[in-house]
Amino acid sequence: MSALAIGGIAFLVLTLLIYAGLHISTALLLVSFVGIWFIRDNIGAAMRISGIAASDAISDYEFGVIPLFVLMGFLVMVSGVGKESYLLAHRACRRIPGGLGHATVFGNAIFSAITGVTVAALVLFTKLAVPEMIERGYDKRFAVGVVAGSAMLGMLIPPSVLMILYAILTDESIGKLFLAGIVPGLLLTAAFSVAIAWLAIRKPEQYGGRHVLNEREIASAREVVRMAMPIVFLIVVVLGGMYAGFFTATEAGATGATAALALALWRRSLNWSTFWKILVDSGHVTGSLILMIIAANVFSRFLAMSGLPDAMGQRVQSMGLGLYGALGIYILVLLLLGTAMDSASTVLIAVPVFAVIFKAFNADLIWIGIITMITVEVGLITPPLGMAPFVIKMTLDRPDITLDDIYAGALPFALAALAVVGLIVAFPKIATGIL
Repeated sequence: MSALAIGGIAFLVLTLLIYAGLHISTALLLVSFVGIWFIRDNIGAAMRISGIAASDAISDYEFGVIPLFVLMGFLVMVSGVGKESYLLAHRACRRIPGGLGHATVFGNAIFSAITGVTVAALVLFTKLAVPEMIERGYDKRFAVGVVAGSAMLGMLIPPSVLMILYAILTDESIGKLFLAGIVPGLLLTAAFSVAIAWLAIRKPEQYGGRHVLNEREIASAREVVRMAMPIVFLIVVVLGGMYAGFFTATEAGATGATAALALALWRRSLNWSTFWKILVDSGHVTGSLILMIIAANVFSRFLAMSGLPDAMGQRVQSMGLGLYGALGIYILVLLLLGTAMDSASTVLIAVPVFAVIFKAFNADLIWIGIITMITVEVGLITPPLGMAPFVIKMTLDRPDITLDDIYAGALPFALAALAVVGLIVAFPKIATGIL
């Protein structure tokens, strides 16, 4: 059997194993090891190649950015800054139709500019925003849908763990990818806000139209400044310092984690028990990501040995589809994979294969990366296995709100995100114009 045939069979087996429920890291490592064994016809060679690939995968200095940003995210949650980002946006949007929906989107955008952990944003805004909206007469599907939809901002607005993963897989600059995500992130935020305004104007009775402001919602200038200062401080320290060239992405992660720790201590929201739990949770998240990176690197070595990416690239070029035809296929694959996998798993499978094809077309992989981030995050809210609705359902624990309600409520935001993808495909400067 040829190496190319082994690569094709392995890819099909991998897809079946993942859909059957096997963990993505285990599936990647198992299929890659067996595939290398068959290609080389030597189990010893398969063990050596897999070991070298695993070692190379995590030897880079840039990998230090992952645990640092994860730790920063958990510390920000404990310090209360995430809650204040929502309250600040809530008070700013109180007079706009669908005000609490806008507040959830803008609060999530602010939270995303501080940390890149989507699950943290889902848990935080489910607890904060959903009860508030339902209490004030908002449609329950909209209440959970806006939380699920706005969580997509977490992986687009830097810093983003998923961007780090993509940058490592494609050997692109993490800093440039972060910078490229700013304008699309703001555009996606605006698209969500437009969708909310359209819904609220059409049916105001379902989107807080009958709500009357109370004294608690009318903020003084002093309150606004007090809530905004920690948020502005963290954004300036992390993103400002990185973009100004004062430190690298990894150093930005360390600086941000230190600043978040100092803020949590200053607010006396951290004790030894909480701090230990944060360290353990950060270790669990980091360990899971590192294992997936190792598995993806071994899988990439196997794919290179099989010649499958090169063969696919030549096939796409011979079909005369061009760059945009290949991009259309790529977006479709990301959406299909997203129905059954989490964001990181989708990136780990699709990017190593298609990156070779896009390089053959001399495409800008930073531009492709931004398209990837948004498209993959649409899978976050796509049935049957989109992660966001499950997290919201478990966090909310309300029998009157089903998974179907969450999926239905998130649909307008998925459509808005796909519209933004279309704009970035048509106008690449949206993503690359400030690089």
